[in-house]
Amino acid sequence: MLKDTFVIRPRYDEVDQMGYVYHANYVAYCHQARTELLRKFGINDKNLEASGIMMPVIGMNLKYHRPGHYDEPLTITTIIHEMPAVRFNFTFEIRNERNELVCSAESTVVFVDANTRKPMKAPEMVINALAPVFEPAIL
Repeated sequence: MLKDTFVIRPRYDEVDQMGYVYHANYVAYCHQARTELLRKFGINDKNLEASGIMMPVIGMNLKYHRPGHYDEPLTITTIIHEMPAVRFNFTFEIRNERNELVCSAESTVVFVDANTRKPMKAPEMVINALAPVFEPAIL
């Protein structure tokens, strides 16, 4: 399992009239947290796209537990439970300063060939970057 955290402060334009983070912004927060986790392993959309690989989202589920607020630090924990194959699954927990769960989410992306738009196996650059985390330690 791979776990990483990312902190974001909702901007004024990201809250609704009630002062709550607008519900659709949590999707963007999850995407940003996923991007930052993968960047730590040398994986980013720019490099993947330059290699002819895209990762469209094919599933996104969110559950709202309590509101997040303007300028309130929100900690997003991104979890990858298993090595990707064709699909790449992510779990997210978004918590406020009091460590209360604000939103939980799951996202699935699929690796596709940029030219044919057909699904493909996870590229070697991704497998090689994540292998040290998921391969069992040799004693």
